[in-house]
Amino acid sequence: MAAITIEGLSKRYPTGTQALDGIELAVADAEFVALVGPSGCGKSTLLRIMAGLDEASSGTVTITPRVVASSNAPGIGGAGGGAVFNALPSAMVFQEPALFPWMRVAENVAFAFDRLQLSASEVRRRVDTMLERVGLTAFAHAFPHELSGGMRQRVAVARAFAVDAPVLFMDEPFAALDEQTRVRMAGELGALWERERRTVVFVTHGIEEAVTLADRIVVMSARPGRVRAIVPVDLPRPRDPIALRGTPAFAALVLRIWELLA
Repeated sequence: MAAITIEGLSKRYPTGTQALDGIELAVADAEFVALVGPSGCGKSTLLRIMAGLDEASSGTVTITPRVVASSNAPGIGGAGGGAVFNALPSAMVFQEPALFPWMRVAENVAFAFDRLQLSASEVRRRVDTMLERVGLTAFAHAFPHELSGGMRQRVAVARAFAVDAPVLFMDEPFAALDEQTRVRMAGELGALWERERRTVVFVTHGIEEAVTLADRIVVMSARPGRVRAIVPVDLPRPRDPIALRGTPAFAALVLRIWELLA
C-alpha cells in the first residue's frame, strides 16, 4: 500500500496560465480522498501530476510504501523541481472507460497484466475474482458495445483494482452516467474499496458522491487551484448511498462543502 505527500506543488503552462499554486496535501495509506472544486480549478491536472501523466512546474509528489525500504533497497521519493516519484505502480480510471472495443470483458481486464510476469492461470484467477466482485462474471465474454455505460465503467474499475496497484487515481469516473446508475456505482465502489483498502484519490463534481465515498474531502479554490479546506467525513462504514441521503449528518456535510465552494 502507499501514502502520498505533496509539497509546494505548482503548475504553470507555457502560455503563462497558472493552474495550480502551492498545493500541500498528505494522503494516508489506504485512505479514500476526494477532490472537489469549481470547473477549471485544476483537480484533474493535480490528479494527472500525482499519477505521473503530467509534470509540475515546481514542488514534489512522494509516494511511499507502508513497509520501509531496507538499507540496500532503492531510494523512495525525493525532492527538487518538478514532481518526484518512486517506482510504485498505480492505476488510473478516467471519465470514459477506455476499453478496447475488439476485446471481450475478460480480455480487457486481463490486459492490465500485459507487462507483468504472471502465469496465465494467475491472470485468469485475478480476472475472475475482480469480475465477480463487480458483478460481471456473466458478461466475461461480452464485447464493450454489448454493455451499458455503467457496466463498461465497472470493467474499467475491475481492471484498475485487479493489478494490485497500491494507489488508484480516479478522474470523474461516473460523470457520464445517469444519476441512478451513478449512485449505484458509488455504492459498488465503496464496497469494493472496503474490501480492497487501496489508497484512492478521486476527482468529482458530485458533492454527495464525495461525501458518500471519502474519508476526507479536499475542497479546492478557483484557478489557480489551491487547497481551500480539508473536510473529514466522520460517517460510519459501510455506507449505503441511498440510506445516507436521509441522515442529518450527511446533509450537514453536503451543506458545508457547498458553503466552502460558494
